[in-house]
Amino acid sequence: MAVRLDEIRKAAERVAASHGLDLVDLEFAGSVKDRILRVTLEKNAAGREGLKTRLALIRDQVRDEGGPKDLPERLLEGSLAVEQLSGVTHEDCAEFSRDFGVLLDVEDLIPGEAYTLEASSPGLDRKLSRPEDFERFAGCLVKVQTFEPVRKNRHWQGRLVAGEGTPSETKKITLDLAAMKQNSKSRKTGVDTVEIALGNIEKANLVPEI
Repeated sequence: MAVRLDEIRKAAERVAASHGLDLVDLEFAGSVKDRILRVTLEKNAAGREGLKTRLALIRDQVRDEGGPKDLPERLLEGSLAVEQLSGVTHEDCAEFSRDFGVLLDVEDLIPGEAYTLEASSPGLDRKLSRPEDFERFAGCLVKVQTFEPVRKNRHWQGRLVAGEGTPSETKKITLDLAAMKQNSKSRKTGVDTVEIALGNIEKANLVPEI
C-alpha cells in the first residue's frame, strides 16, 4: 500500500502544534525493508518569541555571570540570531516522537513493514523552501541552487536582502553577493546583487555564520 504522505504531514503538524512546535520538513525515505520517516521540528513563533524575551532579560547579567549554560555562547554575544535557532530540545523530539508514533499506528498511516521515526531540529544550515522562510531569514547568509541558470550560473551564495515587498508578493529573492566569496562563474558576471525567482529555486539553505 502507498504511504499517504499528505495525511502524515497533517498529522505531524497537529502533534507538533500540541507541543508548541512547528513542522519544518517531513521526508519518507529508504528501501522497502529499511524505511525512515524523518521529521524536522522547531519551536513555534510563540516559543521563539519567548526565547527572545528571555535573552533580553539575561543579557545584562551575561558579562558578570557568564549567562545560562543552556544557551549558545554566540547567541548571548549577539553573533547568532534567535531566528536561526530551532529552540528544540532532545526532550521535545522525544515527546513528539512518542505521541506521533502512537497516532501513526492508530490511524495506520504507514502500512506494511516496520519503519524508523526520526525527529530532529533543522540545524544552522536549515533548508529554506517556503516564501515565508525567505522573509523570516532576511539578512542571513544563504546558498541557492536554481533549476535554470541565472546569468549562466546555477549556484549562488550571498546575504538575503530584505526587499520592500515580501518574497510571496514579489515572487523573487535578492542576494547580496559581496557578503560571500563567489565561484568563478558568479565572479564573471560582474554584478553585486542577483535576483532569483522563487519558482526557479531548486534548493536553498542557510549558511552558518561562525
